Amino acid sequence: MSAVLIAVVAFGAFALAYKFYGGFLAGKLFGVDPSRRTPAHEVNDGVDFVPTRRSVLFGHHFTSIAGVGPIAGPAIAVIWGWVPALLWVVLGAIFIGGVHDLGALVASSRHGGRSVGDVARDVISPAARTLFLLVISFMILVVLAVFGLVIGILFTMYPISVLPIWLEVPLAIWMGYMIHERGGRLEVWSLIA
Repeated sequence: MSAVLIAVVAFGAFALAYKFYGGFLAGKLFGVDPSRRTPAHEVNDGVDFVPTRRSVLFGHHFTSIAGVGPIAGPAIAVIWGWVPALLWVVLGAIFIGGVHDLGALVASSRHGGRSVGDVARDVISPAARTLFLLVISFMILVVLAVFGLVIGILFTMYPISVLPIWLEVPLAIWMGYMIHERGGRLEVWSLIA
């Protein structure tokens, strides 16, 4: 199957999910009101709460939603083939990442930009919050362990993959410098990367 066709189908799935499923989640499930001010505008402290361009916000949220996909996806492809990896990335981002991250974003936004653990203090009892935070900590440890396992397997099977992974960190630092210190355009440097 052609890579271009696969990319078109994947982007089509994302576009349809955004239009219909995202609209359902935002409108019916979470009751998002576009006229409601966000903590970035209400607080605007220049550090943690800063109004930003849509392209930057999209990048942050797309990366958050993709989450495990970009890390585990290539390893899944190497181990089990491209079809499971494609399904993992596309369907996982739509049906798992999208719901989770939009829900967390809405909850945080409606509680002054506070973290999920902090919001839990207002919503559930202290004992339930402690259990909730323990479960979250355990889940983060499990996800990190799986990341480590998958990357370890990938590096063992394909040692040549180590260098491209290590080059991502200095590339990200360099892009941040070029965009924030030298006044470069995010879109241009994203295309170059």
